[in-house]
Amino acid sequence: MSCRRQSSVLVTPPDVRPVVDWLIDGARSAPDTESVLAELSERLLGCGLPLSRVGIFVHTLHPQVMGIRFLWERGKSVDVNYAPFEAFEAEDFRNSPVRRVIDTGVAIRRRLADESCPLDFAMTRDLRTQGVTDYLAVPLHFADGSVRCATFATEASAGFADVEIAALEHLAAPLARVIENQTLRYTAATLLDVYVGRNAGRRVFAGEIRRGQTTTIEAAIWMSDMRHFTRRAERVPPHTLIDHLNRYYDCQVPAILDHGGEVLKFIGDGLLAIFAVGAGAENVEEVCHAALAAADETRAAVFESFAGAASFTEGAPFGLALHLGQVLYGNVGSSNRLDFTCIGPAVNLAARLEKLAGELGRTIVASDEFARRLPARFVPIGEFVLQGFETPRAVYGLRDESR
Repeated sequence: MSCRRQSSVLVTPPDVRPVVDWLIDGARSAPDTESVLAELSERLLGCGLPLSRVGIFVHTLHPQVMGIRFLWERGKSVDVNYAPFEAFEAEDFRNSPVRRVIDTGVAIRRRLADESCPLDFAMTRDLRTQGVTDYLAVPLHFADGSVRCATFATEASAGFADVEIAALEHLAAPLARVIENQTLRYTAATLLDVYVGRNAGRRVFAGEIRRGQTTTIEAAIWMSDMRHFTRRAERVPPHTLIDHLNRYYDCQVPAILDHGGEVLKFIGDGLLAIFAVGAGAENVEEVCHAALAAADETRAAVFESFAGAASFTEGAPFGLALHLGQVLYGNVGSSNRLDFTCIGPAVNLAARLEKLAGELGRTIVASDEFARRLPARFVPIGEFVLQGFETPRAVYGLRDESR
């Protein structure tokens, strides 16, 4: 079968069967959505389709990202854009062909080279200005009934021939299966990252899910706590308390992650994190420096964020203990409800030191094991008997908090 373009040039139907077969086989040569789009576009070019750009839009399950747009343009690498939740309700997106296809599950085509083509979307007006002559947006129907979208555009003078449109629409079903599989993997990895931490999430996703499956590692341990949280909970409305808690964690988590740490657990207003030491402990000094740098940033951020807040006027608004030691890192819990975390005497010691920081009115304290790695920053503040430990422990405070 053949068809005629507007320019009266006969167009041979493109043979996209090899591309369909590749998709049906799971596009195994492409490990992620970005790679799938790049290889798909190049394969379609090889079939003779005059593509100038191909896009894929998928929803995600992420606390900050509503969706991801993958865009391939001829001669360029794939561009990946993460859209926040606000973008889904923004005027430009609500009145876009992509949103229309997602909402209706019906394909949209605009022959932009035709003067009579309706320019009812801002996106298509922009594409015409950029030289695009034909545009197709097709629904990708997922097995759960939800819809995603793929778009195809050309700058060929006559646009797409009808047989080319048919070939592209024929790809939609197998492409949807591949993108759905990639999206599910991305969602699972993202949720594990969000809820159990980046490294722990990777290990769980890789199959380390048996109860008791643990590894002994050396790490700088971070244990922090908001001061007088229970008292504040009685003084402020619940929504204000939650806002305070989220702001407080926003002062810590980015600093921890930026310096190579991993947040393992939120315990009410408390936080447990680790900065893992590499095999052989060659980088132990570097790890301790990174943990303290994160602590410095956190301290500054907390005091700046809560400066002048009526409920944060009772001395230091938070306390933090830093310790260096061995921990058991892995799965702990019941047979059907596990937690990927770290446990051991070193963690218990960090918890006791954090409580001591509050008693001493200090923001940051450290154990001897941690402080001796950074002698220029710490000074001894005494030996203390800590609950659960028989012998007194030397405790150190920051020089700039000495009185």
